[in-house]
Amino acid sequence: MSVAAEGELGFARTRSEQWLPALATVLALLLVAATAEIVLDGALDHSALIPKSPEIAGWLKGIGERLGYRVFLIAILIFTGAYAGIVALAGRAGVSAISKRTAIILIGALHAIVFAGPILLSTDVFSYIAYARMGVEHGINPYLHGPIAISRDPVYYYVGQDWKHVATAYGPLYTLLSYPLAPLGVRGALWGMKLEALLASAGTLALTWRCARARGLEPVRALLIVGANPLYIIYGLGGAHNDLIMLLLMMAAVSFTLAGRDVPAAASVVAGALVKATVAVLLPFMILSKRRLRPLLGAAGALAVGAVAGYAAFGIHGIDVVAALNRDAAFVSTDSFATEIAHLFGKPGVFPVDHTLLKVALVAIVLHLLWRTWRGYDWVAASGWTLLAITVTSTWLLAWYILWPLPLAVVARDRRLLVATLFIQALFIVHQISPLFAPVQ
Repeated sequence: MSVAAEGELGFARTRSEQWLPALATVLALLLVAATAEIVLDGALDHSALIPKSPEIAGWLKGIGERLGYRVFLIAILIFTGAYAGIVALAGRAGVSAISKRTAIILIGALHAIVFAGPILLSTDVFSYIAYARMGVEHGINPYLHGPIAISRDPVYYYVGQDWKHVATAYGPLYTLLSYPLAPLGVRGALWGMKLEALLASAGTLALTWRCARARGLEPVRALLIVGANPLYIIYGLGGAHNDLIMLLLMMAAVSFTLAGRDVPAAASVVAGALVKATVAVLLPFMILSKRRLRPLLGAAGALAVGAVAGYAAFGIHGIDVVAALNRDAAFVSTDSFATEIAHLFGKPGVFPVDHTLLKVALVAIVLHLLWRTWRGYDWVAASGWTLLAITVTSTWLLAWYILWPLPLAVVARDRRLLVATLFIQALFIVHQISPLFAPVQ
């Protein structure tokens, strides 16, 4: 190639790159606009997408219109498209289309908008409050009884129909963390739950940034992939789900490990499992990668403290994690991959034999990943693959479950994990927005 041709090519590339910051700004504004549309319209109440809730976003009323299903799906589609563009720009080698400051402002704005609005899409947060009020206000063990036991309590009206007779499946650490919010009343506890989710999200993102830098990865890209993710913002943060607290403790464990602090790393995994048991899968991979007993000491110490506290507060049922997992494993949701595959084969749903086959497949995947970790494979990636396998093989799949492997995927050494995680999330979103493209009857 001649010098002149090379110069023209370089000039064209420079001109195109000058537009990248402007494009990033447009995409960021689309993310903010889509989030604001959902939150402002949702604040008007009377929407199937907004659960019954005490009024906490009254100052937003009158700005939007009632949130309809079609408008919500269009907003999710726009959000997802803009997110894909943001991630692509952040991943361009040698191009600073998105600065650290821009990324932090964008993610901060998305968090602030969702925090100021109503609870989105899920009634789970009212179950959290109900379990807390059962123990604190009524002296009833939430590990033995469902919210039906406090049917005269004001929170009962807001608990989802599916969970009124179901005892809590969450770990004793989370239940004890929720107890101080119970005396605040339903509205006060709701704001407390939203604040907990916000702070947990901020901590998770800060630790994701730190882990990415420690591994020599681009931290801005890692921050955007997690913190601007549509499932993370709209479903996870929007519903104030306790999965965000689990993710915080999970990433604390990864951060401690990268800093060579094996004992607090293992203790963080156990603490996360005492919020939601799923994160316990990190522990064997962490121990195998270290090939020494120090992580076991941290895990044993944290487990002993947690078991004693859980038993003292709730009795044997408070630490019977296996029973809660077996109960939840029997549930079937319409969004699960197992259900969709069953429909593809002409089956009306998931049968008991399907549950068994899925469990066998999951065990085989985990054993293979444990063997690979013993052979030197990145334990963070192995843990992420395991969490992803759990979501895919689970018959009870919810949007925020697919978030579990995402922070690990952006700091793992195996980039295929990130591709697979985003692909599974994309499939879930396509399933959600498919009614937009259905022929009008």
